[in-house]
Amino acid sequence: MSTTDAPKKSRETDDVPVPATLRKSLKNRHIQLIALGGAIGTGLFYGSSESIALAGPSILLAYLVGGFAIFMIVRALSEMSVEDPKAGAFSYYATRYWSKRAGFISGWNYWFNYILVSMVELSVVGKFVNYWFPAIPTWVSAAVFLVVICAANLLGVSKFGEFEFWFAIIKIVAVIAMIIGGLAVIIFVLPTASGVRASFANWFTVGNGFFPNGLMGQNSDGSWTGLLMALVVVMFSFGGTELIGITAGETEDPKTTIPRATNDIIWRILVFYIGALGVIMAVVPWNTIDGKSSPFVQIFDSVGIHAAAGILNFVCLTAVMSVYNSGLYANSRMLYSLAKQGNAPAYLGKLNSRGVPVAGVLTSAAITAIAVVVVFVWPEFAFNYLMSIATIAGIINWTMIMLTEMKFRKVVAAGGAPEDSELAGLSGQEALDAIHFKLPFAKVTPWVVLAFLALVVVLMCFSTSYRIAVIAGVIWLAILFAAYQLTQAKK
Repeated sequence: MSTTDAPKKSRETDDVPVPATLRKSLKNRHIQLIALGGAIGTGLFYGSSESIALAGPSILLAYLVGGFAIFMIVRALSEMSVEDPKAGAFSYYATRYWSKRAGFISGWNYWFNYILVSMVELSVVGKFVNYWFPAIPTWVSAAVFLVVICAANLLGVSKFGEFEFWFAIIKIVAVIAMIIGGLAVIIFVLPTASGVRASFANWFTVGNGFFPNGLMGQNSDGSWTGLLMALVVVMFSFGGTELIGITAGETEDPKTTIPRATNDIIWRILVFYIGALGVIMAVVPWNTIDGKSSPFVQIFDSVGIHAAAGILNFVCLTAVMSVYNSGLYANSRMLYSLAKQGNAPAYLGKLNSRGVPVAGVLTSAAITAIAVVVVFVWPEFAFNYLMSIATIAGIINWTMIMLTEMKFRKVVAAGGAPEDSELAGLSGQEALDAIHFKLPFAKVTPWVVLAFLALVVVLMCFSTSYRIAVIAGVIWLAILFAAYQLTQAKK
């Protein structure tokens, strides 16, 4: 049989040499689990104890309000992703619909944010490994996982999707098992270690009721507490949900997959945050959740299942790997997009035959490795200062998304929609009405979300642990503005 008669393999697989281009290899199941995995991490498994201590059972309202804000942010990003699916997502959109400066700031802010997040995740991976193998140096664990995840990202986007799919499955199963186990304790009135009968009534009867610390109040030591202060902690638990937009450029059917994954975010928040924490506080009195161990461990310990600590250690290990896997993927695509915009060195915009921006993957991995060394050498400096920048960078990122969405609508209304979009050739209200996946109440929603994010920044100023993040954020923005002006001057 001649070569012309031989059946041709699909151009959309990662294993077939084709001209260098990003592959649309992410399937619906990948996007669904990537979106879900982005919302479930160590912030839920361990960080939730801090938010419960601040607000008590009313933390459920904080997650509901914060979850609604995040849902609208992702809806705004998805509105643009469906009409114009490109790698780099919000950085590309900021450049295309706002200005090159906005794209520069948005892209490099997000890239550096994930470098810092990846740095911290890799620095703690050794602690989870040491739970079983205490003799292994923590830096060895960090190095091994960095190499493994980097290799996985170099194999192609479909392999990244498979890794994330199974990482997310593990986290989902862990949360569902905890919810089912907790409901069994409540329904069958099983005895608990605290001696307090498991019941949803505990939300209102334990430790001064549902609002034990009110909306906002000051402790005797001068620290602030209450529902509003818990919002600060809650919002950072949702970091990573915007990863849906990053995947749009490599998704098989973005017009169907992106809206479905985005709309599912709201029930994920209800089930995996509000549902899980609601059950925990029904079984374990909220005022006994002290942060010394995960609330997920406490709920199983309270009914005599002491193997929970080891199980959760494994789940958290996979969660850390998932965060770094997602971070490296997002960073490589962001560098690729920045290079295409002219906002990063040209070598970062090259792809291999598998459609992988290898230079972006290796550059991000190398800088992350250097950052991890900084953590091991100067841990106090790294966590107190560098992570403050990562904290505020998330809010900067969300703010840029909302502002860019408003710019996007102005361009579309003026007839400037992408040429390959169904909106091409339309203008005015006709163009806006033809948007496939609209942000609800688009005239007011961005302003409401921006006001909410501003409130979170103000609340951060009341916390000694977060106040430095606000100062760092101002300095970081000044650095980005100066860097842009410097690069333009050189050109």
